[in-house]
Amino acid sequence: MSPLSLSKRSVNIPPFYVMEVLESAQKLEHEGKDVVHLEIGEPDFPTAPHICEAAHQALTSCKTRYTHSLGIYELRTAIVDDYNNRFGLDLVPEQVLVTSGTSPALMLSFMALLDQGDKVLLPNPHYACYPNFATALGSVPSFAYTSEENGFGLTPELVSENMEEDTKAILVNSPSNPTGYVMSSREMQGIAEVAGDVPIISDEIYQGLVYEGEDHSILEYTDNAFVLNGFSKKYCMTGWRLGYLIAPPDCMRVLQKLQQNFFICANSFVQEAGIAALEGPQDHVDKMVATYDERRKYLLKRLKDIGFNIGYEPKGAFYVLADAREFGSDSLEMSRRILNEAGVAVTPGIDFGSGAEGYIRFSYANSLENIEEGIRRLDGFLNG
Repeated sequence: MSPLSLSKRSVNIPPFYVMEVLESAQKLEHEGKDVVHLEIGEPDFPTAPHICEAAHQALTSCKTRYTHSLGIYELRTAIVDDYNNRFGLDLVPEQVLVTSGTSPALMLSFMALLDQGDKVLLPNPHYACYPNFATALGSVPSFAYTSEENGFGLTPELVSENMEEDTKAILVNSPSNPTGYVMSSREMQGIAEVAGDVPIISDEIYQGLVYEGEDHSILEYTDNAFVLNGFSKKYCMTGWRLGYLIAPPDCMRVLQKLQQNFFICANSFVQEAGIAALEGPQDHVDKMVATYDERRKYLLKRLKDIGFNIGYEPKGAFYVLADAREFGSDSLEMSRRILNEAGVAVTPGIDFGSGAEGYIRFSYANSLENIEEGIRRLDGFLNG
């Protein structure tokens, strides 16, 4: 039988290297090897009991049918109440589309805003999958090369320098993956002013995980924005696959039609759990953030002790992007050796674009005990 002819678009998409590392680590574990996981961006805390109970109650009440394509109205109300209370906004539930995680929200935003050949401006480094969404839909990712001194964050000056006539969207991410950079109000306002009529897509999935400074939303500075957020990080609900998109009112009908065609609706009983997450007690989030901060401080100190250069200390999310060029320039090969020889899973910087080659991303979404063991192994491998 002759091989199937697959589309060039699908064949040429690069792997998501952090998932490749995770899957290689899981294979080693299946073979009996002990691995410390410092690669994956997944909270190690359980989902709070009151959230699980809400899902259980929804299931026992047979809330297992299709919902409105935009999502349960009560959940959309809880989402806008949360944003309005935190940022002094006046959003309405009709501006919210509930999605099965934030990835569909990103896809729908790109589909709504970008035609074939249109450009979307991204920072480099960036979350690994951003440009792959763009190219899969026939649009073109263009890159603003950021500086480590500024946490690899987009600035108004960089946006102005890299805007082109066919730039149809700008994507920002704060707190950011992979650097943990938290954009200031000045930077967000400046980017909004430079963008003008060009929509800003703002990935705000790590909101709430901030250790220095303050959370901000792009919606404080412009109405011409598409905001991605969800429940995976702040509420430890990665496997629940629940996110949302906040968009301008005049775009909602288009987004609704896209949702109807491609996803129908988000999982019904999981939406009920989302209501409980937003409206229930938040003390578990506060405790989690304090624990992350303790891990962050430990990891930063020990990475410097080992010999990594930390040009920017993260103030949000749960990542450190460390300069590893003292130990080698090929981050993918380095991460493979660290996994296979030291039993520590880390993410190669190349996953986040050419601007992060030679860097390694460490996640501190693991217990302090495990982080200490991972660092001990890493020190022995690199300096032993």
